[in-house]
Amino acid sequence: MTRFFVAMLVLFAVAVPAVLFAAATSDDVLRHRAGLEAQLAQLEREIAEQAGVLQGKQKERQSLERDVAILDAEIQKAKLSIKARDLTIQSLTDNIGEKADTIVALDEKLTREKQSLASIFRKTNEIDDYSLVEFLLSARNVSDFYEDLDSFAAIKTNLQKSFVVIEGTKVETAEEKATLEERRIEEEELRGLQVLEQQKIVKQQKERQSILNVTKGQEAVYQNILKAKQKSAAQIRSELFAFRDSAAIPFGTALDYANLASQKTGVRPALILGVLKQETDLGANLGSGTYLRDMHPTRDVPVYLKITEVLGYNPSSMPVSKQPSYGWGGAMGPGQFIPSTWACYGGFVNVTTGRCGKGKDGTYKGPWEYQESKDVVRRNLGKSTASDPWAPQDAIMATALLMKENGAAAGTAAAERLAALRYFAGWGNANKSAYAFYGEGVMDNAEYFQNQINILGN
Repeated sequence: MTRFFVAMLVLFAVAVPAVLFAAATSDDVLRHRAGLEAQLAQLEREIAEQAGVLQGKQKERQSLERDVAILDAEIQKAKLSIKARDLTIQSLTDNIGEKADTIVALDEKLTREKQSLASIFRKTNEIDDYSLVEFLLSARNVSDFYEDLDSFAAIKTNLQKSFVVIEGTKVETAEEKATLEERRIEEEELRGLQVLEQQKIVKQQKERQSILNVTKGQEAVYQNILKAKQKSAAQIRSELFAFRDSAAIPFGTALDYANLASQKTGVRPALILGVLKQETDLGANLGSGTYLRDMHPTRDVPVYLKITEVLGYNPSSMPVSKQPSYGWGGAMGPGQFIPSTWACYGGFVNVTTGRCGKGKDGTYKGPWEYQESKDVVRRNLGKSTASDPWAPQDAIMATALLMKENGAAAGTAAAERLAALRYFAGWGNANKSAYAFYGEGVMDNAEYFQNQINILGN
């Protein structure tokens, strides 16, 4: 063993990797990443610009020019949001690729260092077997011999330390990669929802365009159309308000249900109806799913089977939302409650804990049971039977109760919008800018219904 070879092994052993390798931090990769970040920042500025246009226009007196400008801004904002989502997904995909490359490089380095350690063990064994006669006959002096022994010991120690660092880095990188993959899935789900939202806005634009075709851009004609619409709105009690997965009911009846729910919760009736309207319009073919195909098998199916059993329904024939291109379906009734959420309002408890939610084993498998005392919908409606997510009045009350818990009873626009976002995305995700379109949609719906309610009041 030469001193040069020993020195090289020591150098190799102490060169512990940081986390990233040259392949992952090349100039091309860094330039690409910086370009994506710059594009995303520009898109966010443009989105904020459109939001400002919307806010300003909505304060203006209702006119043909104002309404068309609002629609144009909404469509442009939706397009920019989708483009920003695509850039975010691309960036996440790139980062996931980098993490995967890092894991491969770490594996290769670990293999090389294990081979080096094996070589050290073999050489150490050779020294241990070095006989006194061989030593005396060799040309080596005593200091060189013991220097080799010390060097081998140092190398083994450094290699073992390197193994620990490499393994730790590998685990950390794998966790980061898994987190990025989860974020990418979430972003792709959001993009699917935003595309649906854009389709809704484009539909509204077509409706406005038909008005433009009739008015030919004349403000006076447009104002006459608005007045005519308001007059017909005075007959709104004869109009039908279609709820997803349920038979259509007269708007007046729906409003009566919302008024009662408002008395119990303090949530504005127009807002309650606004949430339900937003839920109804999201997606196509909703209500055509089945629990076996579209519902989360471990989180919701066990609860769903108990709900339908208590209500006397055939679980296979009850309408639930179809699984979209993102996430799970299986939402029930006008309020589109998933079974595991309805459990907390409909009185269904996990026997192992005595409350709704996960059992002591950390799962939703149950067993589940119905407890009248915990059926808050039934209690607020004064019913003599278990609450039913497919019954319009029960669904409206449940929506109001959830919106109250989300903070909507404060009554301010900001509180109502935030409560709607929590209804859609949960408390943890409510402040994410990607979900803003849902809150804005609910508030637009609420404004529409409030106008109708005001007309009825007059």
